[in-house]
Amino acid sequence: MAGLLNILQPPLFRSLPGRRKTPHTSFSVKATSETPVNPSSSTTTTKQVPFAAPPNFKPPEPKRFSVRPDKIFDILGASLSLVFRLGTGVFVSGYSASLVGKDEIPPDQYALEIAGFKVKETSKLGPRPEKPIEIYEFESCPFCRKVRELVSVLDLDVLYYPCPRNGPNFRLKVSQMGGKQQFPYMVDPNTGVSMYESDEIIKYLVGKYGDGSVPFMLSLGLLTTLTEGFAMIGRMGRGSSYTPSKLPPKPLEVWAYEGSPFCKVVREVLVELELPHIFRSCARGSPKRQILYQKANHFQVPYLEDPNTGVQMFESAEIVEYLRATYVR
Repeated sequence: MAGLLNILQPPLFRSLPGRRKTPHTSFSVKATSETPVNPSSSTTTTKQVPFAAPPNFKPPEPKRFSVRPDKIFDILGASLSLVFRLGTGVFVSGYSASLVGKDEIPPDQYALEIAGFKVKETSKLGPRPEKPIEIYEFESCPFCRKVRELVSVLDLDVLYYPCPRNGPNFRLKVSQMGGKQQFPYMVDPNTGVSMYESDEIIKYLVGKYGDGSVPFMLSLGLLTTLTEGFAMIGRMGRGSSYTPSKLPPKPLEVWAYEGSPFCKVVREVLVELELPHIFRSCARGSPKRQILYQKANHFQVPYLEDPNTGVQMFESAEIVEYLRATYVR
């Protein structure tokens, strides 16, 4: 389904300060014939579980700006974040837009059409990392959401390792790498830097891959954290607890952005199933909108690519059903 145009800190999230450089030892999900049962042990292996799309599965046709009737309340609840966070994560850094004539933008280029005009969108992005940033987090954490919003603003691609409560894989790995289970935890394979603390991660990312300035709605301290928590009231608890699942050999790829309620309901399930996924950020103004438009001959988010089964599909409700049918144990 189409993306829309668009407190105090508890002890669990307090951490030792700082940025550190550590050997890059994060658990990688790779396409191999064997995969670790426990990410803490590379010697314990099990036969790879074959993955296939559900029987008679057929990807749905994309339907722009529509909500499946049985999912209306899910989308309404997920949309509350747009109100509490004033659209943070909907637009990339330096976003600007103007209406131009229909003929000014070629038909093979992505552009939103309004009343016979097209919207010309531009942005100002910082340096691009060669490899995706790696972030260990979970959906219902307000501190994690702060970092996810910035990821969309900076238009970064991120390899997310979901860490739901009772998850058997990546929570343990965070303890091994950083010394404690606290989220979010970031590893930048481009620099070797790893760190806890959402505010420190935000400062690092804007300094390295942005213009150095923290977006206003992410710079308000306790007020930012409170509104991040209020933003999740409509989906209270979703994306926080582990559902037993089968760990695939390759990470899934999701084209999405943090401000979209349609993308949020998909992300909740990815986290609950502890499915590593490469997040292709494509908020308004992102150059990756054109990339997806060329790839799929259509732009709409979320868009899922599953290299484990070959499935490529639009439509959030159907993506959720596909993920559950394919990966729930």
